[in-house]
Amino acid sequence: METTLTGLATRLDLLSTGMNTFFLLMGAILVVFMHAGFAFLEVGTVRHKNQVNALVKILTDFGASTVAYFVIGYQIAYGTHFFAGAESLVGENGYALVKFFFLLTFAAAIPAIISGGIAERARFWPMMLANVLIVALIYPGFEGLVWNGNAGFQTWIETTAGAPFHDFAGSIVVHAMGGWLALTAVLALGPRKGRWKDGRIVSFAPSSIPFLALGAWVLTVGWFGFNVMSAQAVEGISGLVAVNSLMAMVGGTLAALWMGRNDPGFIHNGPLAGLVAVCAGSDVFHPIGALMVGLVAGVLFVALFVWCQRQKALDDVLGVWALHGACGLWGGIAVGLFGLTSLGGLGGVSLMAQLLGSLAGVTIAIVSGALIYGLIRATLGLRLSEEEEFNGADLAIHRIRANPEN
Repeated sequence: METTLTGLATRLDLLSTGMNTFFLLMGAILVVFMHAGFAFLEVGTVRHKNQVNALVKILTDFGASTVAYFVIGYQIAYGTHFFAGAESLVGENGYALVKFFFLLTFAAAIPAIISGGIAERARFWPMMLANVLIVALIYPGFEGLVWNGNAGFQTWIETTAGAPFHDFAGSIVVHAMGGWLALTAVLALGPRKGRWKDGRIVSFAPSSIPFLALGAWVLTVGWFGFNVMSAQAVEGISGLVAVNSLMAMVGGTLAALWMGRNDPGFIHNGPLAGLVAVCAGSDVFHPIGALMVGLVAGVLFVALFVWCQRQKALDDVLGVWALHGACGLWGGIAVGLFGLTSLGGLGGVSLMAQLLGSLAGVTIAIVSGALIYGLIRATLGLRLSEEEEFNGADLAIHRIRANPEN
């Protein structure tokens, strides 16, 4: 009888680890799919002469990020490496490997975010070098502080503010980090040629609203893997995370509809603004609180995007600082408000802790971005030549147009 029970317990353990591995693998696949959303959102926003470049950047940056995170970044964040025989890696159905895969998709989102801000005038190889440095060193450094408690960071925040810094799915770790890094890159590059003429802004219309909308929808669908699967185990699945993500997405959409006066570009970025903001607290908000977080994010995105368009030096093509940087920062802070039990949340959070953790992420992004992009600009150069930019990145870098018959 004892042998039978032991065998049953072993089978149940194997079933549990297998389910957890499969669950996290599905999350990784959904977030990989989000990178197609990043690609088509950029393709639809940039001009025709830069569409090929948008597609190529997202895919090749993902490849470079994978190697950088596998060799260096994951070890910095979690103290784990895979430089051993394959036999030692297959324990628990290879769960550790799939966890790396899942977290890699988050890390690779940083270059994808930056790509939208620097579009249409950035050199290919210098920017890839910057992305490798970010994914190998900068992002995992902060990721490890927040999600692995490295260097006593979370202990310090909890001692100081009464609760640890809460960022369930990366409003700060991923989105704010990517958005504020993008801001430093945008400022280092300067505006696109022809954007200002006789002291007035010249608007570059999106090349394809259908592609822009497709990218937004792909990102929206994948985001439920981004948020829900951040539990990283079947027993951690929460319908609250799913519904909060839905409510924030809807809030961002409706706010952008109103604030953006029915502009399709704003409307399709609105759900993304809400989803960026809800990541941090999707596991502790009440659905009504998540709706409010999304509404604020939608308004914030439209207002800041319009403001950025009026700044000569701040040519952020897809508005990634407004979308990921500002809305991510709002999401990190919002946990300290709508996560409180007095506002319907589950509690266990502190506004001071959220302020400290959020500002730490922004500060690291700004300082490291200024250092990396400043150094590369001074040595290799960041921008295409004026002639290359005029002809478009597709011809200058890839020697082909998106639609050769044109």
